[in-house]
Amino acid sequence: MKIFRNAKLVLADSVLNDGFLLEDGGKILNLGSWDGAKASEFAGPEAEEIDCRGLYLSPGFIDLHCHGGGGHDFMDGSVEAMAEAARTHLRYGTTTLLPTTLACSDEDLFRAIANFHELQKMSELSRQYELPSLPGLHLEGPYFSPEQAGAQNPAWLRCPAPDHYNKIMEAGEGFILRWSLAPELNGALEMARELKKRGVLLSIAHSNAVYDEVLAAADAGFSHVTHLYSGMSSITRRQGHRYLGVIESAYLMDSLSVEIIADGIHLPPELLRLIVKCKDTRQICLVSDSMRGAGQGDGPSIIGSLNEGQEVIIEGGVAKMPNREAFAGSVATADRLVRVMVKEAGLSIPQAVAMMSANPARINGLASKGKLEAGMDADLLLFDEDIGIRQVYTGGREIF
Repeated sequence: MKIFRNAKLVLADSVLNDGFLLEDGGKILNLGSWDGAKASEFAGPEAEEIDCRGLYLSPGFIDLHCHGGGGHDFMDGSVEAMAEAARTHLRYGTTTLLPTTLACSDEDLFRAIANFHELQKMSELSRQYELPSLPGLHLEGPYFSPEQAGAQNPAWLRCPAPDHYNKIMEAGEGFILRWSLAPELNGALEMARELKKRGVLLSIAHSNAVYDEVLAAADAGFSHVTHLYSGMSSITRRQGHRYLGVIESAYLMDSLSVEIIADGIHLPPELLRLIVKCKDTRQICLVSDSMRGAGQGDGPSIIGSLNEGQEVIIEGGVAKMPNREAFAGSVATADRLVRVMVKEAGLSIPQAVAMMSANPARINGLASKGKLEAGMDADLLLFDEDIGIRQVYTGGREIF
């Protein structure tokens, strides 16, 4: 049992100064304003007391879209690489993470799924593995529009077919939590209807769809938009008529939540401010979309697996294609995303933290995570005014 005191509690819509939080067995038992006598009654003399030194105490960050970090990618083909990539992000406050694949060969995809299962077993069997919670996978592709491929390898793009995605779902054994694809492709709506029944979050991504196709997608079960503005259609003109793309449809349709790569580069601060002005902030979550370069310096790198990935360049805080004409994924960590939303987009700390905790938890059905409330998992962060991570707890256990 632990009692955290002298903390600024980051709640849903406010900060509670001089607060306390009581944890036991990996769960939050109680929290509120600090009153030494009252809190001691809840905790008892056996509780370990942690002085938070006036730092912010928030729920752990949740990253629904992450490809790697620390020089490793979830597609590298080994359990060790997966573990090191996940551990890198834990140091920066990500206590829950969905390892994300990309368009690749079936051999690489099924190997990544198998490695994920092994990694889960390892983390369950031994507490020596300091890892974030890994509730499931996010499959990004291979069902994308070639016109919006971006950094996805066009050699592996295809249309959905039941014999293909059902085989992948079977290999996933219920741990495929979200799937990003282009809804205008042949077979995509049928796939969405089927996977929606199985509880998979369907997300529009790398898509050239127009408004009517987005409407049909929402009706079939799509409810989310992957990395808004990246790899998707905007307004086009055909014989004088204007057609909304995925971007404008995401603004217009309240049924669609969105995710943004808030590194300040993929989307400049003024565009971040436009997004939060036009879209309900409860429907926005922050994602790193980071590749192996997260947590490392500038220089050449690879996006995707070491065997079949594409060469990229990291410079100026972002990964770029070799010709520098397009971004190839971010090198951001969760603390940076929250910092940008506070310092450059003008959000309050509770608003920005919710976009990295409560919102992704709700959007992807992670019911026990994302909030400082009694009964929730005690995945906790202590950070300073600059969103510098000082301590990380998963299930009440101090990691960093």
